[in-house]
Amino acid sequence: MGSIGEVNREKRRVAAASLAAAVLLTGTKLGVGLWTNSLGILSEAAHSALDLAAAGITLWAVRVSGRPADREHTYGHGKFENLSALFQSLLLLATCAWIVYEATARLFFQGEPHVEANIWAFLVIIFSIAVDVSRSRALKKAAVKHSSQALEADALHFSTDIWSSAVVLLGLCGVAIGNRFGMPWLVRADAAAALAVAAIVVWISLKLGKKSVNELLDSVPRDLRDRLAAAVGAVPGVAEVRRLRLRRSGPEVFVDATIAVGRGAAFEQAHDVADRVEAALRGLLLRADVVVHVEPTVAADEDATTKIRLLAAKLGLGAHGIRIYEEGDRRRLELHLEVSDKLQLDEAHAQASAFERQLRETLPWANEVVTHIEPTGDDAAVVKSRPAGQAGVQKAISDFLAANPLPIAPHEIQTRLAGGELDVSFHCTLEATTAIIEAHDLTVRLEEFLRSRVPGLGRVVIHVEPK
Repeated sequence: MGSIGEVNREKRRVAAASLAAAVLLTGTKLGVGLWTNSLGILSEAAHSALDLAAAGITLWAVRVSGRPADREHTYGHGKFENLSALFQSLLLLATCAWIVYEATARLFFQGEPHVEANIWAFLVIIFSIAVDVSRSRALKKAAVKHSSQALEADALHFSTDIWSSAVVLLGLCGVAIGNRFGMPWLVRADAAAALAVAAIVVWISLKLGKKSVNELLDSVPRDLRDRLAAAVGAVPGVAEVRRLRLRRSGPEVFVDATIAVGRGAAFEQAHDVADRVEAALRGLLLRADVVVHVEPTVAADEDATTKIRLLAAKLGLGAHGIRIYEEGDRRRLELHLEVSDKLQLDEAHAQASAFERQLRETLPWANEVVTHIEPTGDDAAVVKSRPAGQAGVQKAISDFLAANPLPIAPHEIQTRLAGGELDVSFHCTLEATTAIIEAHDLTVRLEEFLRSRVPGLGRVVIHVEPK
């Protein structure tokens, strides 16, 4: 595709070539039309004069639209291309009004006009067709390549010029045949050809004008949004597509998407879903500028434990050790609630009470809620320590294994003194198929045994891993 600068230079080069061709054709048609008194050729000259103005406007619009976004035009300057295309449509309609007026006057209100269908009249029309074929192809290629509506408008003009010139050529043939074989009514074929030219240009102008207005009003094809929404909805992790908006600014397409993701997803998971949505949208709109907004939603399969943790996180708290006790038709909910270690008891209790109140509203089936308040310990995360002897800890572990013959292998034992206590950490290998609940229960039993055998034992961390 090339850089933005290269794209803009190519668009300006094509537009400038179109302008030069319009100057050449307008002058040639006007001179031959005045010489031969052919309304068909004069209408073509007027059409080319409007094309000349349109080509100049196109060149200006392409230059302006290539400017980057600024504070006043946050979506860039691409709409100038749409305005250019709309203005060209209006110019062509004004030209058609003059052509229809002159042709009607010659057909019904004037005598037989003298039209000289000489070789120069035929040559200028044939030359015009050749030039229009060349530049319409070049403009169409650049318009498709760079999604430029201004260049597309020029290409559309000159492709219709080919057909309108062909109609004028037929009109000149009619005049030549009428003059040669004494059929004066065929002389009016020139005016009839001018009307046909006007009809073609009116149809094309209305079509182009409608497209320009739709672009200016941010209209999009009916099926495009549905296809984009389907692509977004198919992305794993997207629970719902809540809003999808599109707008064009010249060749640029801007997409704003709002999606719902399960509120249990971590921030990085939600961001990853948003990245995949962007990729899906750009798969259908290659150069789209995509913005994805993620909103949380309650998943249909969200369990009670997830609801409790999310409610605690919403209030700036932490929840763990959640237990739900079923006693007949009653349910008792107990959990550890982490609060800031900078709080006083009354402040921490107020937060716990607010949490319990909202939790009962969230889980109305909970007959009783009991929270154990504990500090998060953020300020105590870094402590000064020094190595300590391991003999007592190693003997306690050996005694535990002797009393509980289990296929485990403690290793990497670390002991240190911190804050007047003995902190211990070590790794413990288990069979890979061991259930995590069973592994946790084993570590709890081992920790309790160590505390009963090692005086002054503080923090104990046991890392279980598969063999």
